[in-house]
Amino acid sequence: MTTTEELVAQVNKILDDIGIDLGELFQDFDPVRLALTLNRNLSLLEELEEELERRVGEGGPSVPMGDRKNRDPHLQWLYRKRHYRTLALERLRSAITAHKIALAILDANYTFKRGSSEIKATEIKDEKVKATRKPYSIGRVEILPYLAYSGDVLKLLARESLSVRDAFKEIKGRLREQGMVKTRSIRLEVEYFENNRLKKAHVSLPADADIEAELRKQFGRRFRWRVLSLVKTRGVLINNHYTVDNLALAYASFNPEKGAELLGLDIFRYYFLTSPADRETLGVFPGIKSCLDCHYSILDLPFRWDPNFKTGQGSLYIIRKCEMEEQLVGRKKDLSGVPNYLLGGVLLYGISNYDEKKVAEILGIPEDELTEAMKKFVISGLANVLFTKEEAKKFDKFMPKSDKAKQFLALLQG
Repeated sequence: MTTTEELVAQVNKILDDIGIDLGELFQDFDPVRLALTLNRNLSLLEELEEELERRVGEGGPSVPMGDRKNRDPHLQWLYRKRHYRTLALERLRSAITAHKIALAILDANYTFKRGSSEIKATEIKDEKVKATRKPYSIGRVEILPYLAYSGDVLKLLARESLSVRDAFKEIKGRLREQGMVKTRSIRLEVEYFENNRLKKAHVSLPADADIEAELRKQFGRRFRWRVLSLVKTRGVLINNHYTVDNLALAYASFNPEKGAELLGLDIFRYYFLTSPADRETLGVFPGIKSCLDCHYSILDLPFRWDPNFKTGQGSLYIIRKCEMEEQLVGRKKDLSGVPNYLLGGVLLYGISNYDEKKVAEILGIPEDELTEAMKKFVISGLANVLFTKEEAKKFDKFMPKSDKAKQFLALLQG
């Protein structure tokens, strides 16, 4: 049985070899061969992680600087050994995350088939698989060569130019920023009379509720209240530092000048081209929020060109889309012919000031398919359910032209 130090050395050697071997694969890009190699590597790395995690455990003591007792060289040696083991485990987890991101991007951008059966990238065990490009892109295939498959993010970053390192800091800073606080609800303490006795109750109401009217419904006219607390939402966009490091390195290396903007656009597309169910399993951005409830500056970057740009614009579009997804629960049968990536284009068209051509450009989807989806959406009658009257008017141009078709549509919508 190998010692822990031998296992650490083995992990570092395997990760170094993976970084070299995968670099050669990108010179002649083949999604099937790449997926096959990534699956083999991932299986091995997860076995090593399980064994190393069992031996090292979660976290561990750091070296205390001010304690004289810990200046003992023997204690220092123990702390140092522990530190090296922890670093190897961190490197291993970073490499595993890079492999998972790469496989998810391949899955999101290619359709893999073995014979007539469609399979996922993680199920590829041999090269008897055909890959065809999907008509839309989630994530960015071009960043695949720049992910930290060896897990050594800082060593790879040190080899890059100053512009790449600056872009890395900017992207990482934006991904680690706390979202702007949004008040979701208000917690109140209410004093009221019941049977001529003074009583107290705690009540939670939505932030936009009419407090006096709501309390009058529950407690009549004789009451008084005070705010106990505001229930607020706050947090980072991606709650996984291995994902943040890999994305920052990949996008900064791919395009130092526009890396942050491209990542913001890809995250924006991720939310608009997928459904909530897709986002639970896709894994292109491990640890990302399933839906937004506050604003993030990185999502504003793709809209700086807009002359009517307002701070928080990108985040507001996504927040609105998430709200409409809740309204669509149970209504998808009316849109059975409209896939999720086209439905996202329809919704963005409705809530923004962009025409169908600009929407197709922003989301990277075919304009002709989007136009057909608009027509089906109009027939479903959902435009009047999801949008305001002003927004719904934008869809009038996709209404049927003939009188018979209009009469049929009126009967269909009741």
